[in-house]
Amino acid sequence: QVQLVESGGGLVQPGGSLRLSCTASGFTLNYYAIGWFRQAPGKEREGVSCISRYSGSTDYADSVKGRFTLSRDNAKNTVYLQMNSLKPEDPAVYYCATDPLWRTSKCTIATMYDYDMDYWGKGTLVTVSS
Repeated sequence: QVQLVESGGGLVQPGGSLRLSCTASGFTLNYYAIGWFRQAPGKEREGVSCISRYSGSTDYADSVKGRFTLSRDNAKNTVYLQMNSLKPEDPAVYYCATDPLWRTSKCTIATMYDYDMDYWGKGTLVTVSS
């Protein structure tokens, strides 16, 4: 059974950091590209970052570029989203997602659509507040 489980969300002050994890079971995470999305209350879900299969190349939304870093630990079948310099506009539920057909070696945010993803985690809540 394919499953994605996010963890690591929480409350942090502006300027602080969090590391989110997305652990996969039922499939080898390295075989597919993995995306992170976020959805704030009253807003549409948006793509945040993606990591490609095998090569591990990454891409980021302009709003998080330079602050967020996505990486993968194949031994743990887990991807990590390191979020630094968190801003008041970052709070949201963060989701990781993938699709069996998404096997690109060079993912891009511009071509990462939530409606293409078949597998989703349940999300982890990030709150930024002083």
